[in-house]
Amino acid sequence: MTDIPLVDLGVHHAPRDMRDRIALGFTRTLRFCADTFFAKRYGHRAIVLETVAAVPGMVGATINHLKCLRCMCDDKGWIRTLMEEAENERMHLMTFIEVAQPTLFERLVVLAVQWVFYLTFFGLYLVSPRTAHRIVGYFEEEAVISYTLYLKEIDEGRSPNVPAPAIARRYWKLPDDAMLRDVVLAVRADEAHHRDVNHGFASELAGIEPVARVAPYPEHADDIRAAA
Repeated sequence: MTDIPLVDLGVHHAPRDMRDRIALGFTRTLRFCADTFFAKRYGHRAIVLETVAAVPGMVGATINHLKCLRCMCDDKGWIRTLMEEAENERMHLMTFIEVAQPTLFERLVVLAVQWVFYLTFFGLYLVSPRTAHRIVGYFEEEAVISYTLYLKEIDEGRSPNVPAPAIARRYWKLPDDAMLRDVVLAVRADEAHHRDVNHGFASELAGIEPVARVAPYPEHADDIRAAA
């Protein structure tokens, strides 16, 4: 079985200035909305939030790609990193669709929220990529918390620990007898990695020395198309 990296649950970027405080305030507002709407239905929460979580990586990769073309400069690996992040979040979505089928209302919520968030985040990234990456860093901090609570629900028997979907077993290279708990652990480790990477990008853009340690990534399938 693939070893799933342990996650440091205490990581939090303390706001340094007004931009950081705006990013944190925006994130906490969205967290309040998610808590109010979904309560402890973590499978359904994951479906809706992962459709949004896959947006920032694609937006960042697109804008950085165009910037590098205009400026004829190297991207320092940012584009590939952000594209991989977007694909990873999409695989989270494909996994949780197998666990909790979204209702028609939730699908309509996804349509509305995704378009609003995409346009808002695209505009923000054009104006302040630093703030955009800081928001994603805070998003991922909250994602780590949410998946930790999901694990608690599973461990205490309030959420069923069903067999892991086949797509999850292939993507994270899990054994045939893997359970949902193993999947949630892997997803949480993914989010912790995205958390540290995006906070690092934001700090680099702010001229701050990024944190040297980045949470390790779980091992993923070499061919994402085969996993899907």
